[in-house]
Amino acid sequence: MSTKLVRIAEKAKENRTLRFNNLAHLITPEFLMETWKKMNQKGASGVDGESMEEYGKDLERRVKDLCERLRSNRYKAPPVRRVYIPKPGKSDEKRPLGIPTVEDRLLQRAVARILEAVYEQDFLDCSYGFRPGRNPHHALKKLRDTIVTKKVMYILEADIRGYFNHINHEWLRKMIAHRIADPVILRLVGKWLNAGVMENGIVMQMGKGSPQGGPISPLLSNVYLHYVLDLWFEKTYKKLCKGETYLVRFADDYVVCFQHKQDANDFHQRLKQRLERFGLELAAEKTRILLFGRFARERKANNGEKPETFDFLGFTHVCGVDLNGKFALVRIPSKKSCRKFLDKVHEWLNKHIHWKRRDQQKELRGRLQGFYQYFGLHHCKPKLDWIRGQVEWQWIRVLRRQSQRHRLFWCYLKSRAWFELPYALRITHATV
Repeated sequence: MSTKLVRIAEKAKENRTLRFNNLAHLITPEFLMETWKKMNQKGASGVDGESMEEYGKDLERRVKDLCERLRSNRYKAPPVRRVYIPKPGKSDEKRPLGIPTVEDRLLQRAVARILEAVYEQDFLDCSYGFRPGRNPHHALKKLRDTIVTKKVMYILEADIRGYFNHINHEWLRKMIAHRIADPVILRLVGKWLNAGVMENGIVMQMGKGSPQGGPISPLLSNVYLHYVLDLWFEKTYKKLCKGETYLVRFADDYVVCFQHKQDANDFHQRLKQRLERFGLELAAEKTRILLFGRFARERKANNGEKPETFDFLGFTHVCGVDLNGKFALVRIPSKKSCRKFLDKVHEWLNKHIHWKRRDQQKELRGRLQGFYQYFGLHHCKPKLDWIRGQVEWQWIRVLRRQSQRHRLFWCYLKSRAWFELPYALRITHATV
């Protein structure tokens, strides 16, 4: 973080009610050049078709021109290009993304850095998504510590229906203005919200939502849920509970832990009303309260049942026991995560069926190592070995399709160096 951003962060931390009215002066050619180095240089192009490489060829002149248009209020936010990606585990459903132009992406990233310096001082410890120095494994560790060491008996697993598509613009502007009074920054945020999306050559204006894909979208979504959920939960609802209660949130995915079921039921009803007030809705089919924790196995065993499980950040959480027979939180890769990974590997193999075998091996090794890196927790080794075996079988089937009279039998392939794929040999996140 630059020296000026550090000073802004210090002021925001010292005075929680301070409104910053002079932030736009930070957007200089030098600041934009610094921001450019932090961006993904392989990012996709927007509606104008210009690539990162093309924009970077004349970067200094383009950046100066951008700053001049900002000072004279001549900057216009172009619409984002609408693309769709498959939803994890749902091949028939797709998630919409909005890809800004390279110039727009640069400016969004610069403004996001400024706003981040302010709002990082306001965000609560229960929030982990899209924040510097925090990642999904920090959220997983917090949830594990809470369930294992605190008085947790019930879990509320909730989901907000189409969160990014239903953010209310009017409420979001009010939330931003609570800390930001600079008219230039507020105008820019308003322009991005009203820019619209282009799909099949047609520009559509969106009265609500913040398209995923832009650098500022994660920050705006965090600000929205900070006021809608985090602050309300910590400052208001906790005081009404009879027992202990804890919230862990990563972007729009969150889990709430309760000591008493009455608190969980009451929170469920109040949460519905709270979200409706801000234009959001709970997905009823993905929201449930389940008995979970140290005594869940005993209570369920009395009825001849097994404790329920829940998914969070790609892991299925299970009530288990350690070697001493004490309660242990077991986390394994969820079915959805495994299916998503194997589907992507299968799709890649079919598209690159004629690649050289060594090149295929290099790609598959990299994909497996990435999977191991994220899911390398205790109790995950058997599932990771199963994933490796499934990738091997997918590869074998693709290789055999190259010829009608193949000789690629299992005993032959297992002795070939080019067919070797890595095992998950160690726990990557031992402390999580």
